[in-house]
Amino acid sequence: MLELKHELKLGKTRDEKARMNFVSGLRAHVLNDLASGMRAVWESQGEPDFRRRTGRAPKDGPEVHKAIKPSEYFRFYSSLRVTAQDMVWQSVFPALDRGRDGLRKQAAALETRTGLGSLTLKPDLEVPRSVSAIDVHLMAGNYDGEYDEGDLTAGSLYDNGLAVFSFGLMGQNLDDIGQSIAGFIRAKYPQFKPKKILDLGCTIGHNTGPWKDHFPEAEVHGIDVAAPCLRYGHARAQAQGRDIHFHQMNAEALEFPDASFDVVFSSMFLHEVPRKGIEKILAEAHRVLKPGGLMIHMELPPNSQLSPYDAFYLDWDSAYNNEPFYKPFRDLKPADLCRHAGFKAAQYVQFVVPSVGWYGSEVLKEAASHQQDVDSDKTGRLTDGVLWYCFGAWK
Repeated sequence: MLELKHELKLGKTRDEKARMNFVSGLRAHVLNDLASGMRAVWESQGEPDFRRRTGRAPKDGPEVHKAIKPSEYFRFYSSLRVTAQDMVWQSVFPALDRGRDGLRKQAAALETRTGLGSLTLKPDLEVPRSVSAIDVHLMAGNYDGEYDEGDLTAGSLYDNGLAVFSFGLMGQNLDDIGQSIAGFIRAKYPQFKPKKILDLGCTIGHNTGPWKDHFPEAEVHGIDVAAPCLRYGHARAQAQGRDIHFHQMNAEALEFPDASFDVVFSSMFLHEVPRKGIEKILAEAHRVLKPGGLMIHMELPPNSQLSPYDAFYLDWDSAYNNEPFYKPFRDLKPADLCRHAGFKAAQYVQFVVPSVGWYGSEVLKEAASHQQDVDSDKTGRLTDGVLWYCFGAWK
């Protein structure tokens, strides 16, 4: 398990650390070893059986899902993966219960000591039901759950849980996505010097901060609807010495002027939003971008660009991990979404970006010079050798 590197990390007993390490190792075993075994079972048994019954190969992920569902291996894999997911959050609760009051004191001390960045909350903001009514990825209370005034609990649960969940693949500060994408953009477009950057659905700002690292002269903003995550994210950024401005705001109705940002970014956000919301978000991104600005979203690759098996594998979360908008988003075509939002078809971009933590900065720079294949069993999957998919457009 990755140990958080900032002042807001929870104090853990030896037994709690051991429990977290076990859960993290179990997750790695499920998503690497058992996932490889399930693919082997499909290729050696499931697909040949499907071809014998139908006289053809499966045409899409749902056909693979239906065919593999009776498999004992699939049922075992799914049961263990759901159990491990729940154990991620359960492993954090004891330390979080003890440390909840201390988090507010630490946040206040950081505000007094650093004064970095800003936090703007809107108590009257209506949180969308896609957030308030769903414990996404089985995280109790979801992003917006609050227990008392000034609460930071949801942010801490997410930060510490993600450290267990990702078994080291998210980097030392759980910011590998942000570090990889921002570093890739800087390498691919060396003349691009953004002065103002916006992260949509920033949660705790773990992938917002890297944009400040790579473009230190830029003014960086992060928005989210969840107050406890923003409180925590603001304090977390201060603990890491990052000057970032956080706002409680709905990405479907941005409270920024037209043409006010050079980059509009998001990471693992759109697949948690209903389709109508996605369309509004992209239209708003187009509105607030300056001419010559870049919209870029790190997401799961679309089903239309994957093999039926890999589409099925990534859609597992929609069926079993309490993420109902996951598959509907991945059934959309990103280029069409961008075009409908007002971007010109010729300005569409998509990239497969190697994880800088896994492959190193030289491989990242090399990837910036050529296009990589989307249809890889590493693209978008939290597994050893992960590749991050992103799409967007220039304005």
